[in-house]
Amino acid sequence: MRIGLAIDAACDLSQAFLQENHIAVMPITVKVDGKVFMDDREPAEIQRFIDSELGSRSHTAETKPCPIDEVQKLFLERLVLEQDCVFCLTITATRSPINDHVNRASFAILKNYRQVRERAQIPGPFMMRVVDTRNVFAGSAPAIYEANRMIRAGDNPAAIRERLTHIANHSYGYMLPRDLYYLRARAKKKNDRSVSLFSAMLGSALDIKPLLRCYQGETGPVGKVRGFEQGAEALFGYAAQRVRAGLLVPMICVSYGGDLSVLPTLPGYPELRSACEETGIELMEAPMSITGMVNVGQGAVVLGFAAEEHVAEF
Repeated sequence: MRIGLAIDAACDLSQAFLQENHIAVMPITVKVDGKVFMDDREPAEIQRFIDSELGSRSHTAETKPCPIDEVQKLFLERLVLEQDCVFCLTITATRSPINDHVNRASFAILKNYRQVRERAQIPGPFMMRVVDTRNVFAGSAPAIYEANRMIRAGDNPAAIRERLTHIANHSYGYMLPRDLYYLRARAKKKNDRSVSLFSAMLGSALDIKPLLRCYQGETGPVGKVRGFEQGAEALFGYAAQRVRAGLLVPMICVSYGGDLSVLPTLPGYPELRSACEETGIELMEAPMSITGMVNVGQGAVVLGFAAEEHVAEF
C-alpha cells in the first residue's frame, strides 16, 4: 500500500524534510497592505515576505486557509493517483479552520475518487485520514515526523492513526515572541485574550517576555523572562533538559521567524544542539511559515517536541 502525507502550510518543518519525503502542502493565502503571499512553505516566498519588511504591520493581515474546493482539487487531481492512503495533518482545530476544511472536503474526495482512479487504471480503494496535531507551528512537527517514520517502516494505517493520536496528545509547542505589542494586536484581531493589554504594556516597559505553550490545543503563558536573549537561553536550556529526560519521538523542531542563521547565535542553542547530539535526537531547524510570522511576529522562536506529560518549569 502506498501511504503519503499532506500538511497545512502552518506546520513548521524544514524544506529538505518535505522534499525528501514528498509531503504535499496545502497553502494559505496571506494578504498584507495590498500584497498577496502564497504561504506554501517554499523558501523563496518566505524570503519575499521577510524582505518586504511588513512584519510590524502584518498583525492586520488577512489569512485564508486552503479552501475546501482547493483541498478537493489537490486530492482528486493528484494524491488519489499517487497514493492509496493519505494522512492529512493540520495545526490545532482550536486555532485554525483548516482542519474543518479538510474534514469537509474529505466527503467529496471519498465519494468521487473511484472514477478518477478507474480512468487511470489504478485498482483498489483510497483512504484518507485527517489528524489534528493539537498544536501549532513547530509544535506540529513531532506528529508529522512520526507519521513519516512509521510509513517508511511499513506500518499499517490503523497503527499509524493510533500512534498519531497519542503523539498529538503529548506534543508541546513553546514560543518566545519578540514584540508583545504586536502579539497582543494580532490576538485582539482574532478575539484571542491570551495576551492582555496590561501584560503587553508591562512587558514592553520592563522588557519582560512571556514564554507561551501550546498543549492539547490550548495556548497560554507558562513563564516569563527578562529580555529576548535571556528568554532564548531559558527556553533552549529547558528543551535540552527535556531531550535528556527522553522524548516520545526522536526529534525536536525549532522554527524561527527570520533568517535561520540567527539560531546558532542565540544563547542556549549550543547546549540544545549538544544535548541532541549526545542522545541521538534529530534537531530540525525550520523557517517559520508566513502564517506563523503574521500571527506571532517576525523574530519569534517556536520549539516543538513530544514527551510524557510534565510540568513546565521556567
